[in-house]
Amino acid sequence: MNYADIKRFDIANGPGIRISLFVSGCNHHCKGCFNEVAWDFNYGKPFTDETIQTIIRYMNSPHIAGLTLLGGEPMEPVNQEALLPLVRRVKETFPDKNIWCFTGYLFDRDIVDRMFDTIATARELVSYFDVMVDGKYVEELKNVNLRFKGSSNQRTILVKESLASGEIVLWTPPDNRY
Repeated sequence: MNYADIKRFDIANGPGIRISLFVSGCNHHCKGCFNEVAWDFNYGKPFTDETIQTIIRYMNSPHIAGLTLLGGEPMEPVNQEALLPLVRRVKETFPDKNIWCFTGYLFDRDIVDRMFDTIATARELVSYFDVMVDGKYVEELKNVNLRFKGSSNQRTILVKESLASGEIVLWTPPDNRY
């Protein structure tokens, strides 16, 4: 896997100050995508063990709330395998910090109902996420007043609660847990 960028002090992609990893590679190709350059799976730099060490070092500060994965597309099958060691390490090292993932795939239909059964890493990878913003960006549904998402079709999902209940449980901004 390649990655497009690592932002050390991101406040736009989840609550608090976050480390954000922008992975390379996306097959959704949403019209109006803010990061079209990251559609190319070969764009950017190789994601290595050294990259994981760098992210862990960046996160080792009390003012960092958590890690955000976005892209590109973190849930592309080829990206999942590379991200799994990172999220494992983050949760082992910083169990009180949260992990957010932005994906164009739908949590229930694409990930739980399909990927969990067909991609070996999907279930474990998702188990480390606290929040997932799902759904493709739809330019015609763009709304700049939405918190941490670009279009009104996208959902901000509490992952563990949704998996436990078997129903989508939404995160709402007044809930300051994350």
